[in-house]
Amino acid sequence: MGFLDDAKDKLTDAVNSQGDKIGDALDKAADLASDKTGGKFDAKLELGAEKAKDALDSLDGKNDDIS
Repeated sequence: MGFLDDAKDKLTDAVNSQGDKIGDALDKAADLASDKTGGKFDAKLELGAEKAKDALDSLDGKNDDIS
C-alpha cells in the first residue's frame, strides 16, 4: 500500500467517525469567508462548501456521513 492509499484510508476513517464535525467546520469556514468578503461571494462559497462535503462524503462510496 502506497502513501496516498494510506492517507485516503485515514481520511475515510476520519470522515466516517467525525463527519458531522467536519461538515460543521466547512460551514463555519464558508461563513467566516462570507463575513470577511461582505457577502459578495456567498453563492460561490456555499457551492464550494457543498462540493467539499460531497467529495469527502463519497470517499467510502456512500453518501451517509456528512450532512
